[in-house]
Amino acid sequence: MKFRHEWKHEIHVSDMITLRQRLRAVADMDVHAVNGRYEIRSLYFDNLSDKVLREKLDGVNAREKFRIRFYNGETSLIHLEKKSKLNGLCSKESTTLTKEEAQAIVEGRCNWMMDSDRELVRELYLKMRFQGLMPRTIVDYTREPFVYAPGNVRVTMDYDIRTGMQCTDFLNPDCVMVPAGDAQIILEVKWDEFLPSIIRDAVQLEGRRTSAFSKYAACRIYG
Repeated sequence: MKFRHEWKHEIHVSDMITLRQRLRAVADMDVHAVNGRYEIRSLYFDNLSDKVLREKLDGVNAREKFRIRFYNGETSLIHLEKKSKLNGLCSKESTTLTKEEAQAIVEGRCNWMMDSDRELVRELYLKMRFQGLMPRTIVDYTREPFVYAPGNVRVTMDYDIRTGMQCTDFLNPDCVMVPAGDAQIILEVKWDEFLPSIIRDAVQLEGRRTSAFSKYAACRIYG
């Protein structure tokens, strides 16, 4: 498992306009972006005692969360992901799901998962079975992504964060989504061993401090 460094900052619209101009000058646009952005829909898992949410809010040093997601409304490619956090570093494991498999998980039809040839699918099954993990809420947002090859740097700006409240009908395009309160624009910077100075300088903003903002936590306020 490879761990990466991560910064998060809550920023304003004026900051985003400034950063967009700076990053376009020094970094590349993610090849998967359409007109400079893409839409993300994620379904997050938690149990009835809100283990994942509480560990996030309490700042537990070693924690993990599972989610299913797809991009730009394209359900032919769905990702199952596990994000882990340890000593302030982050890692992500990922595998693919078919639309039918994702729908089965949403509906609680999970016995097939224990025989999957994908380790991450089997791990999620065990944690659904023994830790009570279940789909808890949908989170939608828009992302503007930039990449910089030295240091394997990825810079993203996420905004228009919306929640499905208690809706978990992940593949239903008509699921009602509402704005997640007064959620800010979230700047995220991720890199491997080093962060090149050209990117460090580009993302510097006066008076902005590192944040522990969680889109999942912001959306769980609603259910």
